[in-house]
This record gives sequence, C-alpha cells and structure tokens, in this order.
Amino acid sequence: MRVKLQVLLVYLKALSSVVALGANIICNKIPGLAPRQRALCQSRPDAIIVIGEGAQQGINECQYQFRYGRWNCSALGERTVFGQELRVGSREAAFTYSITAAGVAHSVTAACSQGNLSQCGCDREKQGYHDQEEGWKWGGCSANIKYGVEFSRRFVDAREIKKNARRLMNLHNNEAGRKILEEHMKLECKCHGVSGSCTTKTCWITLPKFREIGYILKERYSEAVQVEPVRASRLRQPSFLRLKEARGYQKPTDTDLVYLERSPNYCEEDMATGSTGTRGRLCNYTSPHTDGCNLMCCGRGHNTHQYTRVWQCNCKFQWCCFVKCNTCSEKSEVFTCK
Repeated sequence: MRVKLQVLLVYLKALSSVVALGANIICNKIPGLAPRQRALCQSRPDAIIVIGEGAQQGINECQYQFRYGRWNCSALGERTVFGQELRVGSREAAFTYSITAAGVAHSVTAACSQGNLSQCGCDREKQGYHDQEEGWKWGGCSANIKYGVEFSRRFVDAREIKKNARRLMNLHNNEAGRKILEEHMKLECKCHGVSGSCTTKTCWITLPKFREIGYILKERYSEAVQVEPVRASRLRQPSFLRLKEARGYQKPTDTDLVYLERSPNYCEEDMATGSTGTRGRLCNYTSPHTDGCNLMCCGRGHNTHQYTRVWQCNCKFQWCCFVKCNTCSEKSEVFTCK
C-alpha cells in the first residue's frame, strides 16, 4: 500500500510538471502579455481561458454599442489579448479599457459562481446573515464580485508599465468599468412559506446582464471628461489627473471616463490614430443619424448596389402527387461609403 501511494505521488508530481510546462508554453505564445500578466498566466492556467472570454465579451459589447458609428470598435495598433490597441488617448480608448476591465471582472465572477475556477467560489461572507426586520436571510450562491474585481485589477492593470499620463488614464478607466459593474449587482430573492406565502425570503447577489453595463458605459463615454496630468515636483513624472481647464486641482469622479486627446474623425484610414476609415462601410440612405450615408461617409458620397432575391413561394400540394410553387422575387438596395 505504501509503495502504491509513493507511485501515485510520483505520478501526480510528474503530471503537475507536465501541466506547468504546458501552461508555460501556452502563456509564452499569447501576444501582448506584460511580464506580470505572463507570470499570472503561468501560475493560474485555468484562469487565462476565463480572462480571454471576459476580454472577448468586452470587445463584443464594444462592437455592439458602436455598430452604427464611424468608429466601430476597430483599431490598427498592436494586437493583444484585449484586441487591437488604440494608440491615441481618446474617448474611444477610454471606453475600450473600461469595457474590457469590466468584462474580465464579470467573466471571472461568473466562473467563480459556476465552480470553474480552482481558487474561488460563492461569496461566503454573506452566509448566515439574517435581517429579522425585513424577514429575509442570505442564502444560495452570492456572486463573489470582490474576487472578480480584484482578479481583473491584478491582471488587466498589470499591462500598464510605462509611467506616463496614458498609464494614469488607462488605470482610471479600468477602475471606472469595474466600479460600475460593482454598483449594478442585483439582489435576487426566493420566497418560502405555506401555500406560496412569503413569510421568509432567501436572498443572494447576482451579476447584471453585461449588455446593461455596456449601455451604462456608453452613456459615460458620451459624458467623458478631458483631463491632463499633474506632475510630481521632484521626479517630474505624472502623479495624478485633473480636469482640463478647471480651476484648481479638481479630479474626475471614480466612475467618470477620462481622455487626454480629442478623437480623430475616423473618416480616413490613419495608422497613427488607429482609424480604419469608413470606405466600404454599410450605411442607411434614409437615416439622419450616425449610421446615415451623409455622416458615415463623411461627405464623400456612397455607392448603391442592387440585388434581386429569388425563391419558391406559395407552394401547394396537387393531387396526385406533386407540389406546385410560384417563383417570387424581391429587389433590394444596399449602400456603401465611397
């Protein structure tokens, strides 16, 4: 029995070495990871998949929120696990950082509740609390948002290496995205009692739909504030951000999205700003909004493409024994920017 146990321990040690080696190879192949991110990836290979899913969730939501704009969440910068990096410190960069940081926190928190991560689970701090006055108690599996936010902070913020104003901007927007997620956690309850009465309730905390976070951050994007760095007197390095053109050293609020530079118009492709331009983009000929051909195409005009779709319709069974159909067609027009 002792020999078998020793063999098993040797096998498990060898297996863990193989897993560690696999994690090392995988993490070294992921583009754009900072040293601290790569180290975290190697120590927590189970988490890197969840992080990737969270980052992709943020990118998908970004593309949804800006699907009708000149900028449709595209960029031409360096590609990382968070998608294409925006080089300019614009409103768009502010939104991108906040939505991906929130996406990672959301994804990690969900994975904890589902038992998909080895070092976390449901939020145990709330277990046992009973509100006698309101007649409810904590139960079920409360989402461990504190763990999700802290893990997002450790991984996402680790890519900010350079000590400059853009680092301060990115860190602020990362935190704003996570804080908005925290503030919009939901309280869900289940009633207990005879014949459907609600004499007692069991309640727990759940994550909001990520689409809701996307809408809120899109509003913050519209209300984003321009900031400038304040430098420390000795090292001359940026130490904090203040509102530009404001009196004194007024700082942005925790949930403000902040930007350093004005946005480009995104009309033309520009490697320097990360603009892919709008040539070839679909537009709506009748819309007066940002998806309309006039605004989307930046005054360059548009091309009209006519298509005819043909299909079998009004099919009827004939005795005996075949199906007779008419041929239907529909003409449509599609407009693209010149």
